[in-house]
Amino acid sequence: MKFILIAIAVILALFFLLGLKSQKGKAKGLVNGHLAPPGSAPNCVSSEVDVQPEKKVAPLNGTLAQIKSAIKETGGVITSETDSYVSATYMSKFFKFIDDVEVRHEKENIWHIRSASRVGYSDRGVNRRRVEAIRSLLVK
Repeated sequence: MKFILIAIAVILALFFLLGLKSQKGKAKGLVNGHLAPPGSAPNCVSSEVDVQPEKKVAPLNGTLAQIKSAIKETGGVITSETDSYVSATYMSKFFKFIDDVEVRHEKENIWHIRSASRVGYSDRGVNRRRVEAIRSLLVK
């Protein structure tokens, strides 16, 4: 029993440290005018071209003001913005993991979006659900 408690304490401490590590990063930003491609881990979704099917989401449709409002309403904190790009962070409640959401203007009211965890491997679908929550607020 003592071994199990020690193992649980070690695992919790590691998650806490990963949460702290994620707080020191920042959004990837634009790469050659596009959102950064997702890495190999399944903790990112993107609407940009050439994204693996399991990481693909549709672009957003709305104005910059609507998108910023939807990000804030879903718990995001905007960290950077221009007329054609916005980055925001989301913090998990327990371990304080930081995820980044970035949007860039494509044309008219079309915005590409990328939502990614800064650390870890799996996000258990959190980033996909976040994008869909943002999308749902744009179609009110």
